[in-house]
Amino acid sequence: MTRIIAGAARGARLDVPGAGTRPTSDRVRESLFGALESMDALHGARVLDLYAGSGALGLEALSRGAEGVDLVEISRSAANTAGRNAAVVARAMAAATAAKVHQSAVRAYLSRAQGPYDLVFTDPPYDLDDAAMTADLVALRPLLSADAVVVIERGKRSTPPDLAAAGLALLREKTYGDTRVWWAEPA
Repeated sequence: MTRIIAGAARGARLDVPGAGTRPTSDRVRESLFGALESMDALHGARVLDLYAGSGALGLEALSRGAEGVDLVEISRSAANTAGRNAAVVARAMAAATAAKVHQSAVRAYLSRAQGPYDLVFTDPPYDLDDAAMTADLVALRPLLSADAVVVIERGKRSTPPDLAAAGLALLREKTYGDTRVWWAEPA
């Protein structure tokens, strides 16, 4: 079980899908969102959460003032969990949900998505190979607003993402235990 840390839905409990997902810890999310708030990257943002799992990252952004969020998850059971979590957040915010769940492979979704997105979370499975990660970022780039922030979460021992190949520039990098996070912007 995880929860929304702050904002209008603070304290809302979120279900976590069974096998096959790796939820971002509360500690990492708290630090990550502190950095995003200091960058003024949340208020009114259109958010994309790739490899969404429970949807916790995108839903946290929604709770903290994002305009809307698209949650993309290939697993049917995880997408169903994300949908239930979006409904929980909507009830906690006493508003119609501004979260949409898309059960789809990431690259297939990106090929038909309508941008621009202001904030993107990409938290792929740690075993996603570097070429696939780069291909995702290349497909994402045309969907970004001019001042977008892309947050990439991988295992600490993972190769850094090839940001240059995707037309992105590194803003910040931080390691939290076994997790490494990169913040990037359009180059």
